[in-house]
Amino acid sequence: MTRSSVCVSRPPRTATSVSFRRLEAARHRSGRAAEARCLVVPALGGHHRVGVDQRRSASRYWQAAPTSVMPPTTAVLTAVPWLAHAVGHGPRGLPVAGNALTLGKLIAKARRRKGWPQRDLAAMIDKSESWVSQVERDVIPVNSLETLRNISDVLDIRLPELLAAAPPPGRPPLSARRASASASVVRNLGPEEGDDPVRRRELLAAAAVVFASPLTSATPAEASTLAPLEDLLLYGTTTVPEDSDVSPAGVAAAVKESRAHFRAARYDTLARALPGQIARAQTLQPAEAAATAVADLYNITARLCIKLGEDGLVAITADRALTSARTGGDALTIAEAHRMVSSAWRRQGHLARATDIAVRAAQDVRADRGSAEPVRLAAGTSLLATAAYTAAKMGDRQTAHALIGEAAETAKAGRTAPDARTDAGIQQVLLHQLSVHYLLGDAGQAIDLAKTIDPTALPTAERQGRFFIDVARCFDQWGKPEQCYRALLAAERAAPQEIRRGAVKGLAGGLLHHDRSLPGVRAFADRAGFPLN
Repeated sequence: MTRSSVCVSRPPRTATSVSFRRLEAARHRSGRAAEARCLVVPALGGHHRVGVDQRRSASRYWQAAPTSVMPPTTAVLTAVPWLAHAVGHGPRGLPVAGNALTLGKLIAKARRRKGWPQRDLAAMIDKSESWVSQVERDVIPVNSLETLRNISDVLDIRLPELLAAAPPPGRPPLSARRASASASVVRNLGPEEGDDPVRRRELLAAAAVVFASPLTSATPAEASTLAPLEDLLLYGTTTVPEDSDVSPAGVAAAVKESRAHFRAARYDTLARALPGQIARAQTLQPAEAAATAVADLYNITARLCIKLGEDGLVAITADRALTSARTGGDALTIAEAHRMVSSAWRRQGHLARATDIAVRAAQDVRADRGSAEPVRLAAGTSLLATAAYTAAKMGDRQTAHALIGEAAETAKAGRTAPDARTDAGIQQVLLHQLSVHYLLGDAGQAIDLAKTIDPTALPTAERQGRFFIDVARCFDQWGKPEQCYRALLAAERAAPQEIRRGAVKGLAGGLLHHDRSLPGVRAFADRAGFPLN
């Protein structure tokens, strides 16, 4: 096989905003040393060489890949065969230099870094101590994606790193097995399906759920609640409720009601109502007139799926939202759809791309003159705060602080508008700033900031619940279980359904080690959905 040596670089940017200049400057500083070094990755007709620094070169590789022009669901699926190469594997899943840790050694290293014995990790992921021991010694494989996701969340290891870990002798890496499976799905699309773009897109969406998301992230109760939504997304089988008002005013009321359910953290009610609401909006004629309402409902659906940890459905609903929003042409709805697309990319581990999407969308909505300035500023604020969160998750401290600072300035210049597609304003920025501190490991600084926030001033139950959960995570990071528990109880009082999120389950599992000093913690863990022995 022939080889050619070229370095993939980012396409030139023409944007001139402060956000992009800061983002590009930070990237330039962090990547300067890696520009001239190269790593073999696959390409048409041979191999090309991209930077040896694994994480930085992977970021450039994703940005240069053709997935940039695909819908998120298609891109997620198409990206799976490349995943092994992007995170450190060469052709046919063989590990390249610099990625010699097996899955077991990677897990053991992360566990020891946290100072946990094997029994603590076992309790956190609902496994036996013997199982953890055998996994760390590479005696048994981990074939469950749900288990890998739990390990990723508990040990703070990115899921792609676990999937790309070097295999024990004689066993291909997880990423290679998943790539082969996803490729077979694409190959098995017959001529009839391939000729029908709608049918093909539905199949790709379904495959994205299978190959790019946890197999069973929801509890049985949540799964049954989500079943009608999945049927609508994948098969279009939902019918419009008989008593529905299928008129522009009726559909607008449905959007408003759905948004109110989300803000009140009534997630079960929302999940049951959304399929019918979307089906109702889709019956409006002409379709172009209904597109913005359909996009608004898909945006709300994407946010719900994020809450429930359904990453595959996040990608699908974000894609549907953006497609409908572009048809409708409303700049604010398009901006919110881009925010959901950014979240979908982030939750699949593509952090640099997710940051770029949010920053670009913030520029676009602020430049639009078809909407009132307050709502444009509100949308821009939300996008910049989302970008800051993602940059912090990437470990890019300078970019994260620059973006959250710009979000704060934008929030001060505007005001929260009643018709905004998402909650924005200075309080919202402070919540994201709290998360940024946490993700960057600055728990003490995050708690100091939290003390300046009045939770009663937060506009919705969902925001209040999220605030207390973020505070709990910071106290957990700081090693203060009692304060962590108090914050979780406050979150439950503000928004009971918020505590069923995956992050809370992990916190609850950790608090069980202090059950003698924390009255009621076992009952709380049970309410949060943490499996008790």
